[in-house]
Amino acid sequence: MKKTYINGLGCISAQKTFDTVFLEEVEVLENSILLPLKTPVYKDFISPVAIRRMAKGVKNSIVASTLALKEAQLDTIDAIITGTGMGCIEDSEKFLKAILDNNEEFLTPTSFIQSTHNTVGGQIALGLQCKAYNVTFVNGSVSFESALLDAKMKIEEEEATSILIGGVDEISDYTTSLFKLAGYIKQELEGPYPVLNSTTKGVVYGEGATFFVLEDKKREQTYAEVLDVEILNQLDVEEVEDKIIAFLKSNTLQISDIDAVILGYNGDVEFDGFYKNISEKSFVKIPQVYYKHLSGEYNTASAFGLFVGANIIKTQNIPDVIKINAVEKSDYKTILLYNQYRGIDHSFTLISRC
Repeated sequence: MKKTYINGLGCISAQKTFDTVFLEEVEVLENSILLPLKTPVYKDFISPVAIRRMAKGVKNSIVASTLALKEAQLDTIDAIITGTGMGCIEDSEKFLKAILDNNEEFLTPTSFIQSTHNTVGGQIALGLQCKAYNVTFVNGSVSFESALLDAKMKIEEEEATSILIGGVDEISDYTTSLFKLAGYIKQELEGPYPVLNSTTKGVVYGEGATFFVLEDKKREQTYAEVLDVEILNQLDVEEVEDKIIAFLKSNTLQISDIDAVILGYNGDVEFDGFYKNISEKSFVKIPQVYYKHLSGEYNTASAFGLFVGANIIKTQNIPDVIKINAVEKSDYKTILLYNQYRGIDHSFTLISRC
């Protein structure tokens, strides 16, 4: 059975995660409920004519995927697998608004065509002239993990040798206003909004696009090996530890073998207990990492978490800005990532130095 290696990555996020050293230029914004994106110079990657017709998510994904492929030194791949929770939501809103404003008449199809969730994968394929396997997973907050799992299975079964995978979501005005009304996003004028030890409900929201090149061979630029991925829908707080132990056991590991755990704390006091419970019990002697104070929360924010984990293994360093505790290790070989959103869609991802 073939192994799966991360051989390239590209990340567009609320931080300067391109053209810089890993988390060297970090900006922690604790007084904002929406984290603005650090955008690249799009014309360096996309023709100016095409840029005008592209949604944010598409532009960011093209840049992130280009960076990942460049680092992996590949011009083409055997598959493109994308995960997204909301798709190109801005164009969806534009189309729905046009329906209302024009009484369902004289509608142009452009916004509708560009609003579908698989627009990102399609645009990347067009740019690469790639006619291979192209799938988009829309599974809430495990959309990215679903893409990662699919890619890993294809490599293991020798159906592909190189796969581009990514997680992408974008912020849109109307949907954001609905999330505020529903209490999913923190209320204005209640700041600051720390992610750790938060006392309020809701999250600080964000957006981004993070892409990886997975291959069946280890190369000079390899970041890490993806050992396993598991997705679970509903768990009680008390069940998480047992599920993690079982997940590690299936990989002939135990908690003491983990060199760092990356947790998806998002500042929602109602649901961060899932992380706090294992932080204070089973993982109290393990280096702990968090990242959503840098990226914000969105359906595929866990892709940013994998970006962090892969870089920790490659650099053998955990920057202070993402440390939860003061525990350190001299060697970061095996890392566990755990994420959930509002108590459902739990995911465990295990990566290792190779």
